[in-house]
Amino acid sequence: MTSVGTPTSAPAGSGSVTAARISGPVWAALAMLYVVWGSTYLGIRVVVETMPALFSGAVRFLAAGALLLGLLAVKEGSAALRVTGRQLASAGLVGLLLLVGGNGMVVIAEGRVPSGLTALLVAAVPLYVVVLRAAFGDRPGWTALAGVLLGLAGLAVLAVPGSSGSVKLGGVLLVLAAAVSWSVGSFLSSKLPMPGNPLVASAYEMLIGGAGCAVVALARGEQHGLDLAAVSTRSWVALAYLVLVGSLVGFTAYAWLLQRAPLGLVSTYAYVNPVVAVFLGWLVLGEKLTGIELAGGLVVVAAVCVVVSTERRGRR
Repeated sequence: MTSVGTPTSAPAGSGSVTAARISGPVWAALAMLYVVWGSTYLGIRVVVETMPALFSGAVRFLAAGALLLGLLAVKEGSAALRVTGRQLASAGLVGLLLLVGGNGMVVIAEGRVPSGLTALLVAAVPLYVVVLRAAFGDRPGWTALAGVLLGLAGLAVLAVPGSSGSVKLGGVLLVLAAAVSWSVGSFLSSKLPMPGNPLVASAYEMLIGGAGCAVVALARGEQHGLDLAAVSTRSWVALAYLVLVGSLVGFTAYAWLLQRAPLGLVSTYAYVNPVVAVFLGWLVLGEKLTGIELAGGLVVVAAVCVVVSTERRGRR
């Protein structure tokens, strides 16, 4: 996933930002988002080499949420952190869907699915969001519908038994389920009464999502196989990277961009991240994709390009 506790709804007015306001800092923040969120798939893969999956997710999001909440309290005062009960419940539900259902299943799957293939499967999230919006009355245009159908065809290619080499179908299906959970959480974040400040919302999402990861980790019995002395240095470094860079820096850039750039432009991270993830997986871990995987991945990325470009034209 984008691997951060992120409400994907834009703040009021963000969709009206015009191309004339796209500045150098906007492009710099967008480039950061491309690299940072694309690299989180590699970070997760390294973490789960020697650390229980959901335990690592719990540590990551509880630490990131607490740090973000503390930074907001120092910068804006404790009053900025106050939310209503309904807003907290909404942020909690979205956090559970994004971070336990979405990111949690990705972390589990990356113990057996290459990071590049995982990123290609997750790239279809914008397609699922279009389907959800259509189910609730927001009918997509024919171009967006064609993009969704094209993307689903690409996913079918990626999920066909045998097309992913030695990767088991169960791991692929787990990633697909994670993408659906992330999509539902993203969709609900624009429908539920969320905290007005997206950073405050993200902090509560990460805290509640991190707590949810801890509960599921205990239910899975991860505590029985936990040996901190056996966790490698590179897994600890990767976890620190996910907390500080993947969650804090990545989401701060995302929230800042939503205020200063067209939503369609910001959404392009959805089809750049997989390219970054595949490249880093090959460069650092020596991961290789089969020809069929590359073909299916290219179809998915092309479909997301179609959908996002359609959304960009519709929201300007």
